[in-house]
This record gives sequence, C-alpha cells and structure tokens, in this order.
Amino acid sequence: MRQPFQPVHPPRGRRAVFVFAALAGALLVAPAHLAAQAPDPSDIAEGARLFRQKGNCQSCHGWAGDGRKMDTQMPDGANLRETRLDRAALIMTIKCGLPGTGMPPFDKFAYSDGRCYGLKQADLRKAGQRMSDPPATLQNREIEYIADFLYAKVIGKGPMNHEKCIEFWGQETEACAEFPK
Repeated sequence: MRQPFQPVHPPRGRRAVFVFAALAGALLVAPAHLAAQAPDPSDIAEGARLFRQKGNCQSCHGWAGDGRKMDTQMPDGANLRETRLDRAALIMTIKCGLPGTGMPPFDKFAYSDGRCYGLKQADLRKAGQRMSDPPATLQNREIEYIADFLYAKVIGKGPMNHEKCIEFWGQETEACAEFPK
C-alpha cells in the first residue's frame, strides 16, 4: 500500500539555525541597501572634501565635475555630469582607473591580484599600458563617499548654473560669478 507523502523536516535545532541565518543575512543586507539609497549628508560632505582634496579629482574633472580641468598639466577628465555609469561601474572606475587613459587607480592594490578588470601588472606591461599614479590612494569607504557625493551633486544634475553652483558650494562663492544669475 502506498504511503502518503510526508515532508522531511530538519530537526528543530537545525531549523532554528537556518531561520536565524536567514534573518541575520537579511539584516546584514538591508542596512547596506538603505545606505546606498539615501546617503547621510555628512558622507556627501566628506565625499566632496575627498573629491577636492585627497583625490584631487577636480584637477582633471573640474571643480564642478564637468570636465573643465583645473590644471593644464593634468589629463582631460570625463564630464561626470553626463556620465552614464551606474554606482558599481563608477566605484570600479575610481578603484581601478581606466587603462589607456589618464584615469589612475585609487585602490592601493589595483592590478596586484586581478581585482581590476581581471588584469595584473604583468598584463598591463604586456599590453604596453602604464597606469598613472594617483595623488593618493583611497580606502574603500572613501571611494564610496566620493560616489555618494557625485550622485548627490554632480551625476545627472545637468550643466552647472548659478543656482546649482551656490547649492554645490553651500554659499555664494567666487566660482559662481562665471554663471549668470
């Protein structure tokens, strides 16, 4: 005679461990997801400071991120106001730079272990590529702060104008004088 289907349940102890692990995983993922949606204003401010000072991104990309560079000796940077990079691609570009361009890698270990585009230093040398040295290396959280700043104040915000300039700097500045009111 055929026995009715009876599901096999793990013992109570294993089930509790599984439920706990699932809840813990959900809790670990949720804050990161929420932080990516709404960065803290202090993180945006820190990203702006890093963009201007430690990373010196403005020397190639311009203070407004529009590609109008500050230093004629530096490579031409992309207009970040018009970039179509998503957050992950932007972070990868900051970490790894772009071989064949002037964009340097800001990750201290870029091209040491294949983390950047699957390439190592030997691969770059073989291809005749040399990466520019960054003004400073950045930690992962610093790169994320820069990404937060760029998405809050630059990427997708259209061309700079007087109103955006004041909002960008937080007050009327000499830089905003070039834009008509």
